[in-house]
Amino acid sequence: MQSLAAAVVRPQAFRNTVRTFASSAARAQAVPTQKPVLNKEFKIYRWNPDEPAKKPTLQSYTIDLNQCGPMILDALIKIKNEMDPTLTFRRSCREGICGSCAMNINGQNTLACLCRIDRTVSKDTKIYPLPHMYIVKDLVPDLTLFYKQYKSIEPYLKNDNPPEGREFLQSQEDRRKLDGMYECILCACCSTFLPQLLVEPGRVPWPATLMAAYRWMADSRDSYKAQRKEKLQNEMSLYRCHTIFNCARTCPKGLNPPRLLPRLSSNLPQIERSARLYCMERDGLILNASDLRH
Repeated sequence: MQSLAAAVVRPQAFRNTVRTFASSAARAQAVPTQKPVLNKEFKIYRWNPDEPAKKPTLQSYTIDLNQCGPMILDALIKIKNEMDPTLTFRRSCREGICGSCAMNINGQNTLACLCRIDRTVSKDTKIYPLPHMYIVKDLVPDLTLFYKQYKSIEPYLKNDNPPEGREFLQSQEDRRKLDGMYECILCACCSTFLPQLLVEPGRVPWPATLMAAYRWMADSRDSYKAQRKEKLQNEMSLYRCHTIFNCARTCPKGLNPPRLLPRLSSNLPQIERSARLYCMERDGLILNASDLRH
């Protein structure tokens, strides 16, 4: 009986001990550490179409980086939510997929959701809309011309005899041919970084457009390759590229549109001579290329 009583008493004593230990306020509660204030200045391009007489300006905002997320988009959202609700910019996925938040940050075209904030507080961060574009408001550019060029190459699969009752199959080798092209998210970072847009904004073929054109020409499921080639039978499609590689350097997805130009030009041999003569005339090597084209 004594052993049984001891067996009953021991669990009760153990429960009291555990309860006493857990109810200790000093041990149960952790003291939060206070992060020091880390203020950083952001200078953001502002322009309001409702005030056309007022010139664009850079407006300064100061943010505590320890109270903000790590990306530039986090800072913009914090400014809009807590400081200035009139600040206008595009955003959507916050994962570098939609391309909505493309802008020029410290002189480089990139996505605000993928660009980390430089935590050097002595250096301010300057944020502008994409260059060489008309501005709708603040950090929102007008992408009408960009999408118009993209639409002109008919960026969709065209085939008069699709398979019936099943998927349109493609071999792994044919699928790999599309790598480095299908990843484009149409953010316009590459196209708006071209210096040629200052001279011929409507005629210069933009990198995203050329890459999309070859993406569908290289697709084994597309049966309109001849018609797509015919649309590129002009002197403005390929050889206006000066291979400065600004587009490759600024692409947030790491794509390289100039790398595709040799492949694309090899599909258009009938215009190569004419286009190269045009480039020679443009660079001042010959006087009148039209006299040598025939």
